Amino acid sequence: MFRRKKQDDLENYALSPEDQALEDAELEAELDASEAAGDETPAELVRPQGPWDVDDVPDDDMQRLDLGGLRIPVPDGTEVRVDVSPEGDVVAATLVQGESAMQVNAFAAPRRTGIWAEVRQEIGASLGETGGGAEEAEGAYGTELRAQVPTEVPGQGVVLAPARFLGVDGPRWFLRALVTGAGAADPAQAAGLEAVLRDVVVVRGTEAMAVRDPLPLHLPKEVVDAAAAAAEDEETPVTLPMPERGPEITETR
Repeated sequence: MFRRKKQDDLENYALSPEDQALEDAELEAELDASEAAGDETPAELVRPQGPWDVDDVPDDDMQRLDLGGLRIPVPDGTEVRVDVSPEGDVVAATLVQGESAMQVNAFAAPRRTGIWAEVRQEIGASLGETGGGAEEAEGAYGTELRAQVPTEVPGQGVVLAPARFLGVDGPRWFLRALVTGAGAADPAQAAGLEAVLRDVVVVRGTEAMAVRDPLPLHLPKEVVDAAAAAAEDEETPVTLPMPERGPEITETR
């Protein structure tokens, strides 16, 4: 549901994934160099006051869970789960309030233009191909997708579950949030999660990345340090459990 769109003039010629990633990184570097030289004025991305880029986050003294590319606030009543891939890589953060959940991912994007409009089209097309559907609606972060996602439910087979896709275009990054549970069927029930999203900080970094590559995430330093200290006390090697699916850690305040 997050595919790279082929360019019209390359319709009959498909680059390998490695060549495509290299081409995207080189193009992004050229655009950055052009802007630095003052060749063109970058188009201003329309972004609400938050989520924040690390360079413009206000001095709010808010405590945030440091996951590398994302810094996630944990207000009272909010549970944060760090989602881990089968390979053991941290891939997303999921915020939970009551019966609603919001998964947050961050990706590299062009400096000059946003990609949310294109991504919305791709998500909608992908859902249509698999028996689901989506329609655009206006929400707290502008245009969002309100979707019906085919979901396997034990004892019921495949059913259509409500979901909402939110997107925010930032400077050289794109943030995607997926709302499930009660807040997907009734947006009012996700208002608390949407407020937390506004205080998320994105750390894009300065390295060249292919457009749509996920920003690197890692376990919070305090979790790793605590595990190391416990292992040292017991004189055993450090081992962090890495489940195939679902949360790696949970922090509640």
